[in-house]
Amino acid sequence: MTYTDTRDSSVAVDFRTAVLGGMNSETGGLYIPTALPKLEGRFTNRNPEPSFRDVAFTMARPFVEGEIPDDDLMEIIQNAYPFTPKIVPVGSVSYVLELFHGPTCAFKDFGARFMARVMSYFNKDEGRTLHILVATSGDTGSAVGSAFHGVPGLDVTILYPQGKISPLQEKQLSTFTGNVRALKIRGTFDDCQKLVKTAFTDADLRRRLRLSSANSINISRLLPQSFYYMYSALAVRNRIPLDSRLEDPAIVAVVPSGNFGNLTSGLMAMKMGAPISGFVAATNTNRTIPDWLATGQYEARPSVETYANAMDVGAPSNYERIRAMYPLEEARRLFASYWLDNSGISKAIHDCKERTGYTIDPHGAIGWQAWEDIRSGAMARLADGERNDFTKPGLTPNFPDWGKAAAERNAVGIILETAHPAKFGRIVYDAIGQEPVLPERLAEVMALPDRAVPMENDYALFKEWLEENLE
Repeated sequence: MTYTDTRDSSVAVDFRTAVLGGMNSETGGLYIPTALPKLEGRFTNRNPEPSFRDVAFTMARPFVEGEIPDDDLMEIIQNAYPFTPKIVPVGSVSYVLELFHGPTCAFKDFGARFMARVMSYFNKDEGRTLHILVATSGDTGSAVGSAFHGVPGLDVTILYPQGKISPLQEKQLSTFTGNVRALKIRGTFDDCQKLVKTAFTDADLRRRLRLSSANSINISRLLPQSFYYMYSALAVRNRIPLDSRLEDPAIVAVVPSGNFGNLTSGLMAMKMGAPISGFVAATNTNRTIPDWLATGQYEARPSVETYANAMDVGAPSNYERIRAMYPLEEARRLFASYWLDNSGISKAIHDCKERTGYTIDPHGAIGWQAWEDIRSGAMARLADGERNDFTKPGLTPNFPDWGKAAAERNAVGIILETAHPAKFGRIVYDAIGQEPVLPERLAEVMALPDRAVPMENDYALFKEWLEENLE
């Protein structure tokens, strides 16, 4: 498999280079595969569907062909995934895909654990430490820290916006020891992300340190997130005849979206043969991508703090990949977009619990409300010519190709629940009047001492710290 660059299509590198480099330091572009192979029908048409690990191995194999032998790849998959995603029906045409069953209770575990093991595999013969820099708006950092902790030859520095993530999320980030540490930046996630990206394009720094990324800008984070789209779509397709008895309905993935790496992974899975008709990009007041779909103009902006803090991203990195894969009009045909403000998020958490009995986190709540609105008439009104005001919460005005099926009630939704609701206990409590159950692995973290290093939003200071503290 050959990988190119979102900013220079003449670039051609192998998987190892794309993974260890993170992004192209010369252009600032992100690596993408030059082609996405489609899985054979004899695999995707199985009933019962393949296991999650079988899906992961089969999807990953063409991306690493000639670089990681099958036996080593299978060992990486088995070691990365002692857990699997779970599909929970919350109605006859609505499914929640629980992605929080990994060690840090967030979907980022799926990408981070695969990435850590692949990086370790490629780095084992190197004489110098590979330094991972990662910016996080919530869950990425803890998943990366957990995945890389204690891995020989790899070192992780996590940047997060001070005071702009939940207390439990901060505990997960600030308590690492050994080869993982956290910097709490006085700024926003976008500031953290800019510091990391600037470091990657700093030729002087890269001469001193071997750097790579663990955000969704790294292709080895995106690839494994496509596994659960394929797995869930195959499983839901096989359940439909029993649950709703619809005939050949559209399967729509409803994706809480911040940096848009997760949705980009879904687009990759669809191209590889996942029976997904399209997507809903569900976000908060940071509605850069919904506005792009509505107006055709992409305008990065400062991020705004919300209850769904992992999506507080005003300049999503993976916009570059989406644009490289799909022109605007094709993107409009593939996915709808939807956003909620804080009051809408609280109401969605409450209404989901009230109507289904399911306790959902703030990010998943936006997805759940998006799907409820779509199947309750919002898409039908778009089909009839009504055009929403994209500056107000709700569904934005573009009508995707799968919109007709949704308007005619011949569609099912897979709502990605990206984090355990206990990570947002106060917000959930205020919405439903009860605390979500705290998993034991999260309760243990709360007793650990904080070790995060405070830092101003200043690249010169950040660079100086890296040079003084990293080997």
